[in-house]
Amino acid sequence: MTKVKDIMIKEVITFSPDDSVYDAARILREKKISGAPVVKDDRVVGIVSETDLMKLIQSHDIDINTILPSPFDVIELPLRMKLGLDKISDTMKKVASAKVKDIMTKGVIYISKDEDISRAARIMAQSDINRLPVVDNNRLVGIITRGDIISSI
Repeated sequence: MTKVKDIMIKEVITFSPDDSVYDAARILREKKISGAPVVKDDRVVGIVSETDLMKLIQSHDIDINTILPSPFDVIELPLRMKLGLDKISDTMKKVASAKVKDIMTKGVIYISKDEDISRAARIMAQSDINRLPVVDNNRLVGIITRGDIISSI
């Protein structure tokens, strides 16, 4: 049987809980990965993924009606534009200043390096997740993704 340690990625891109969301998004994009573990003192405390970033963007949705006037509001247009632009500016500052710990998924499911890859596949399928941090003595030693499992077949 193939073990997780045989196919896991050992050089794991990780984030600290205090990293900025902006930097995390940039690194995910540059490395062409969809998520990574959040680590503190070599222990996995969360996962940050594209889904978490999307939730942050959705939670700061901007009401287009604060910017676009109704046909009868033309007189109020300058004031509405100012209020709308201020709201957009405030939202962008909040998003840019968010920390990874503010958006990460907690309660991370992980797997031991000595488990069979069939167990890793089952966990990912049942939990609908794309990656599993790999631990040894509760310390991060790697990561395994759906792609890693498929490539090993």
